Amino acid sequence: MVVAALSASAFPAQRANAPKPINELTLAGLRPGRDGLTNAFKRYKQKYLLSKTSAESKEWRDTCTGRSLVLVLDPGSVIQEITVSLLVPRDGNCDNRRFEFLNLDDWVTGKGLRLGDSRNHVVELYGEPKSSEPVVRADTDLELLQFDFESVGPDVPQAMQVYCQRDSGRVVEITLSAGSHIETKRAQNE
Repeated sequence: MVVAALSASAFPAQRANAPKPINELTLAGLRPGRDGLTNAFKRYKQKYLLSKTSAESKEWRDTCTGRSLVLVLDPGSVIQEITVSLLVPRDGNCDNRRFEFLNLDDWVTGKGLRLGDSRNHVVELYGEPKSSEPVVRADTDLELLQFDFESVGPDVPQAMQVYCQRDSGRVVEITLSAGSHIETKRAQNE
């Protein structure tokens, strides 16, 4: 009995009632730190890339609806960061434009968070953020929710940022990052 009591107090994280660490592995069907640019091109057509992209980042953009998908790459073309956003300036020219190539239905996290979801839904899925702060971007009042997944282990994305409109509480941008200190691994099936 004494051994059982000592082991329970020595390893409190192993208790049955301890909260399970929450993390996120995917955004827009891609895994930062694991998937390469070729995986992204299988989902999102290369010919629709924004022409101003560089070797370090790739962007697909719909200026009619204000949506964008941005990938930040390491020198080996492994995705390090994925951002989906509703904060792109709109050009107002939406006549006869079709953006099915963006696969907007895929712009969801592995746990089901989407652009337009409520802040409350973010907390339901991931718990309270590590930090929360007001931010202004392009004259829009936002709340930045920061989630840190380092405690889960080095083989998962390490951070997620969620921007919500302050007035409506709706998600307008999600970024999932591998983190610069973890070793990236290409997917075996590339």
